Amino acid sequence: EAARLYRRAAEQGHPLGQFNLAGFHESGTGGLPQDNREAAHLYHLAAKLGFAKAQLNLAVHHARGKGGLPRDDREAARLFRPAAEQGHADAQFNLGVFIERGMGVPQDDNEAARLFRLAAE
Repeated sequence: EAARLYRRAAEQGHPLGQFNLAGFHESGTGGLPQDNREAAHLYHLAAKLGFAKAQLNLAVHHARGKGGLPRDDREAARLFRPAAEQGHADAQFNLGVFIERGMGVPQDDNEAARLFRLAAE
């Protein structure tokens, strides 16, 4: 029942419905088969609407080359940034790691430390 309601919300353009339905597809729960491609697609839709958790999860998909997406550190960092700016601690931490290591973005210890501090607050 939950998957049906999330699908209905997702089809109406609601980012929380898109995000939750993506999670069901990613984990193979809610009576849905595991489908990382569909999860990535739904995360993308919610991320375009500015939903921080979807931006984070889509960034992770890019960082790992998951869901049929190519491994792309630059795209992952690009997606971590708006979620981090919205105050999402996991995105702040992950963006900090990417910046500290120069993964897809210029290496900058000061900016990485700033993000780590924000994530820890």
